[in-house]
Amino acid sequence: MLFMLWCFTVAVAGGLVGLVLGNIRLPFTLVLASSAAAGTGANLIISSAAAGAASIAHIRAGRVNWRLFAWMAPPSIVGAVVGGYLSGVLPRDALLAVISVVLLFSAFDLARWTPPQRGPDDGTPPELDIPAAVGAGAAIGLLGGVVGLILGTLRVPALLKFVGERPSRAAGTNLAVGFWVGVFGALGHLPSEPPDWKLAGLGAAASIPGALVGARLTGRLSEVQLVRAIAAILLVAAVATAIEAVA
Repeated sequence: MLFMLWCFTVAVAGGLVGLVLGNIRLPFTLVLASSAAAGTGANLIISSAAAGAASIAHIRAGRVNWRLFAWMAPPSIVGAVVGGYLSGVLPRDALLAVISVVLLFSAFDLARWTPPQRGPDDGTPPELDIPAAVGAGAAIGLLGGVVGLILGTLRVPALLKFVGERPSRAAGTNLAVGFWVGVFGALGHLPSEPPDWKLAGLGAAASIPGALVGARLTGRLSEVQLVRAIAAILLVAAVATAIEAVA
């Protein structure tokens, strides 16, 4: 019951800011899972379920940039598959430590974020840096595949700082990409050891309604409020990732 409550709470926060927050959920999943590999697989399934549920609300609200999704999702998936293959070779704890530092920097950087100068919002999308989206998708997918996380916590700052997407659409697009990264990441773990299906089912059952609630709250925040919320949650994620790296 406590695990389901935690999954629901994490999903609400994640749905609000366009993150899955699997790195916050993972330590609790590993404690309850039958093995580390089974827990990682279960966490990916829960993350994918939360991302898919939140994506529905964001799609209905028009907060998914499908052109950006088409450019970013394929390299993210390929990177995740390659990362999964390399997961037994690269030092996972060292990578988690690096990720925690990047998250910490991103949190403080976004805390100072101000909206770029734009003309009247006539519905015209901002000019986006597509090569940055492709490169960030591949790199973050690779890291996520190695450590068993979707790593939307890195993708959202990249969408805001390097790609130039608006905060609300960065949130929705990140979740749409994260859903497919989670699906392929979970499939990549099946040959080695099946996930803990019971834990995955409990976590997904609690995360889906939480993600829907959080995603529906996104549009009630201004751009600055949304980015500040993202920064606060990135700070929590940085601490959780650092703890996991040294635990």
